[in-house]
Amino acid sequence: MKRRHFLTAAGAATAAAIPNTSLADHHEAPSTGKLVVPPASGKRILLSVKLGMLPKKLGDRELSLVERLNMVKEAGLDGVDFDQAGEHTVEAARAAVQETGVFAHNAINHAHWKDTLTHADPDIRAKGRANIAHCIRVAHTIGGSGVLIVVGKGADGTPEEVEERCYREISELLPLAASLGQPILIENVWNQMFYDHDGKPDQGPERFIAFVDRFKSPWVGMYYDIGNHWKYGQPAEWIRGFGHRCVKLDVKGFSRQQNKFTDIGEGDLPWDQVRQALDDIHFTGWATAEVGGGDVARLTKVRQQMQRVFGLA
Repeated sequence: MKRRHFLTAAGAATAAAIPNTSLADHHEAPSTGKLVVPPASGKRILLSVKLGMLPKKLGDRELSLVERLNMVKEAGLDGVDFDQAGEHTVEAARAAVQETGVFAHNAINHAHWKDTLTHADPDIRAKGRANIAHCIRVAHTIGGSGVLIVVGKGADGTPEEVEERCYREISELLPLAASLGQPILIENVWNQMFYDHDGKPDQGPERFIAFVDRFKSPWVGMYYDIGNHWKYGQPAEWIRGFGHRCVKLDVKGFSRQQNKFTDIGEGDLPWDQVRQALDDIHFTGWATAEVGGGDVARLTKVRQQMQRVFGLA
């Protein structure tokens, strides 16, 4: 069974295991009266934004988490990636999702850049592992289907050392991930791991693939950031290489000519090739914008940009 099919089946089994809960009727668990938030149905690609793109303040007024999440609905998006999980307790995150009815498909805590799984100090690695464990619990509680992680930094040691360290730490997290039905999804980032940071733009995804496959687990996959490595390789080639390992997508633009990130659809990233590659691997799932956020008008524009590049408009 292919990895994405397994994860889909596992997610369905998890939903089925919730007693007295109907996603088709009133989306309510009678035993608690709490809302069970359903995702949108019938869409091959669902569109979301990072929680961090939702402002914490408009003008002089502080916004609550509920008010921020409601902006997702107003902008016509399908959900949110809860990328500020470390700022919220499991209970607070669940309450906000239940109150707004906004589907939260993923959790992250950006402390993974500071407390890396590749650090030479085992105490710092333990903090990084605890951070990811918290995200796994948040993702499960809010009804999500995974956690995004940055595996560490190449500067923490030799290539062999940093790979072995993060491999051991992620392996320690797999029982929790499996028990809560939350795959650990590795993002390709500029961290000097599994690619040549000073190399040519003809690099492939083979080192990422080898690392994911080393786990031999359906609970490890890729959260592929389409824009991050356009500087180093062809995104369509990477998507086809990842295949079933490509569980979710981050979305931004990049200009090779100007050597900078751009809004979605701007720059020179070959989106027509991206669409074809996603079709070739039969991708279905979440695509999350990771660009500058703002008010509802800005979020609506980002949603429209994603619809255009994915051919959904």
